[in-house]
Amino acid sequence: MRVDLAYGQTGLTVELPATADIVSARFVPGLPDEAAALRAALRQPVGSAPLAAKVKPGDKVVIAHSDITRATPNDRILPVLLTELAEAGIARQDITLLNALGTHRQQTEAELRTMLGEAIVDNYRCLQHDAYDDSILVSLGHTSFGYPVRINRHFMEADVRILTGFIEPHFFAGFSGGPKGVLPALAGAESVLTNHGREMIAHPQATWGITTGNPIWEEMREVALRTNPTFLLNVTLNNRREITGVFAGEMLAAHAAGCAFVREQAMVKVADPYDIVITTNSGYPLDQNLYQAVKGMSAANQIVRDGGAIIVAAACADGLPNHGLYAQLLAEAGSPQGVLDMLARPGFSQQDQWQVQIQAMIQLRAEVHVYSDGLTDAQISGALFTPCRSIERTVACLQDRYGLRTRLCAIPDGPQAIAYVSPV
Repeated sequence: MRVDLAYGQTGLTVELPATADIVSARFVPGLPDEAAALRAALRQPVGSAPLAAKVKPGDKVVIAHSDITRATPNDRILPVLLTELAEAGIARQDITLLNALGTHRQQTEAELRTMLGEAIVDNYRCLQHDAYDDSILVSLGHTSFGYPVRINRHFMEADVRILTGFIEPHFFAGFSGGPKGVLPALAGAESVLTNHGREMIAHPQATWGITTGNPIWEEMREVALRTNPTFLLNVTLNNRREITGVFAGEMLAAHAAGCAFVREQAMVKVADPYDIVITTNSGYPLDQNLYQAVKGMSAANQIVRDGGAIIVAAACADGLPNHGLYAQLLAEAGSPQGVLDMLARPGFSQQDQWQVQIQAMIQLRAEVHVYSDGLTDAQISGALFTPCRSIERTVACLQDRYGLRTRLCAIPDGPQAIAYVSPV
């Protein structure tokens, strides 16, 4: 049977055996009028007065927004938000758009224009967070977990602090959106390292769909509350990147409502683990590099059996990537067990270690094959994966190894679905 995988900007169609199961989140159609839904949410928010009632002329406003590795439709959300602020008397020169990058690379001018739209870039102050620039970081002391935390100065010094983004299942924070828009998105690099540290990542509650009891999310919540955000505007999306829900208002209440909505659509129960799981990283912009594609592997890991195989299709137009330490850490470690041994060394702390840790934990359970037009076989092998140039051929080879009763499934939209094993 033909299966369409979310892959890059074009998609990828593969032929799979008729016995394959397809695991997908429940499709929710896009809202018929996104702008109207956004306006309504801003005026009738969750747990908060309307946005217009929380601002006044002369206020300095900072709007934090997602970067290019996220699917947030900034170019559709932000114009509505900016119009609402203008109607409330906020002058254009008093508004700053802040690209909440965490430790990701900064966007080019062209990327910013694609993300935000020409009108916003041409008419508003647009800044980019830098987790390594001490001059733009403000200390908030230590968290209850004992870790120091610094947050973007522009955000902290604003009169009005607005967080935007979208909510999807997240492989170690439970869900994206909400407080994640502050930590790691606007934090200093050291705070990202500790929040995503080895013991935090290894915690059994640090996984898909769990917030309460998840130490990573709970520290994110604690830090975000310290910044006293004025308002949250988060959306949910379907696999066509259409807005399916708008959740605005007080940060925790609005985020909780959005998480409940996503959980109902995304949770998919399967009766037994699979021998082979084919997955993606939800296509562009989420599969721009192999680093990000670990999320898709983690989605498959929930339902693959011990000793099974994962095949991930990710376009990786941005390579491994070349920035950050992901590739360097994998090269230094040399093997999945080597990764865990390296991270366990006393005092070891490096950017991107959380991603290689999760990758190694997956690879100790299952072999991982990577299909990518954006990477060479040498790059894939160097990242400790097995190169795959034909998903059909790889499936056939694995079936020969596992036998006629091989259980196979595909997760075409990758981490948009939270699959889990639960016997009927």
